[in-house]
Amino acid sequence: MSLTVKLKNIGILKQAEFSLGDLTVICGENNTGKTYAACALYGFLRSWHQFIRFPISDAQIQQALTERVKIELSQATDDMLIEACKKYTKQLHKIFAAPEGSFQKSEFRLSTNKINIQNKKFNSRLTSLENPAFIFAKDKGSKEAILTTRIEEEREREINTDSVKSTIDFIIIDDIFSDAFPRPFIVSAERTGISTFRKELNFARSQLLKEMAGADRDIDPRQLLSKGYQRYPSPIEADVDFMGQLQDVAKNKSFIAKEHPEILDDFTDIVGGTYAITQNDQLYYVPKGTRLKLTMVESSSSARALLDLSFYLNCIAEKDDLLMVDEPELSLHPENQRRIARLFARLVNLGVKVFITTHSDYIIKELNTLIMLNHDKPHLKRVAEENGYKNSELIKAEQVKVYVAEKGLLDLEEGQKKRRRGHKLIPADIDPEFGIEVSSFDETIDAMNKIQRDIVWGAK
Repeated sequence: MSLTVKLKNIGILKQAEFSLGDLTVICGENNTGKTYAACALYGFLRSWHQFIRFPISDAQIQQALTERVKIELSQATDDMLIEACKKYTKQLHKIFAAPEGSFQKSEFRLSTNKINIQNKKFNSRLTSLENPAFIFAKDKGSKEAILTTRIEEEREREINTDSVKSTIDFIIIDDIFSDAFPRPFIVSAERTGISTFRKELNFARSQLLKEMAGADRDIDPRQLLSKGYQRYPSPIEADVDFMGQLQDVAKNKSFIAKEHPEILDDFTDIVGGTYAITQNDQLYYVPKGTRLKLTMVESSSSARALLDLSFYLNCIAEKDDLLMVDEPELSLHPENQRRIARLFARLVNLGVKVFITTHSDYIIKELNTLIMLNHDKPHLKRVAEENGYKNSELIKAEQVKVYVAEKGLLDLEEGQKKRRRGHKLIPADIDPEFGIEVSSFDETIDAMNKIQRDIVWGAK
């Protein structure tokens, strides 16, 4: 996937540029901007269809009533994406649930070379009761689309150009961009609390809907919304929504459940049990080898932390998804952090893109192992076999992108004479032989080792 994001002045991140790999990792110390980068990307991928508009004029629509109108698409799609990013930037305060004006100096830009207009073919009939039938068509191999009309009754009628534009947006934008952006699913760092208070969150939302339904017609519904429903950042809202839909979600089967059930078996072993949801929407955790049914309040923090991921893997995962997990190490023993890293590698090799933010040296080191073992050398095959590694878990260095959030010199901006320091994302080196280099982890471990050596040997 060739998708690159550039950020400026988003939260603590002053500058950031990152590209998605099959597996993308953002790591670094606390309060360095990792979650800001993840949230900004997720918000756009979740809502891009709201911001992209097809650049067709009223004059072209009127012209199409009498003749064929040619529309150049290559430049149009680039301009559409640029304009969409500008519109999205203006809505960042909503994505982060911040006061209006909080992101006035921010910039979000996204580019992709996955939009191949020439390979696409359209032949859409755009109909409505109030307009003649418009035909929007493009042949494979062409960079031009043709807009024409098919008037089935010989009578004059007024054209509602806004309606035509809206219909074109609805149909054509999906044709052009649906392959360019992955479907995101996010597991937020607040997931343990959301799973614990799932019922309360659902109840609060239901009460608000009842209050709105019974409110006086003269009352502005927005007043009720601002009073009765607290907005949260986009990933947290998505997590709350997902938890509220688990009863319906559980009825589905993902491609993993259908084609790769062994992955679910391994994941159950990591969780230490399974999850069950009843017809009356009661959610339970069932520890392996027991008949116990524990509520989320009674369950361990690790069981709550893995709940979202379990339902995603079992019920909704699709190839070409982008699975985003904020701090996958949350509440997990180091051994299970290693196993989660191996799970992500298996998903990547099945066609699911994975994006994580992490503080975990165990996850980084395990990914290193998976990269370093992925070579055709006899001793590496022996090491992999002796330690239980499967070929399906091994990944290539070129599949992985790693960025470290830390302070560094920022690029010069217009009017500046001296480079300033600020938080940014710095690409980590990834060597096929030695894996990922993250100096902040290594420095912390080296410092701890030195202290312990001094304690043991300092008096001698």
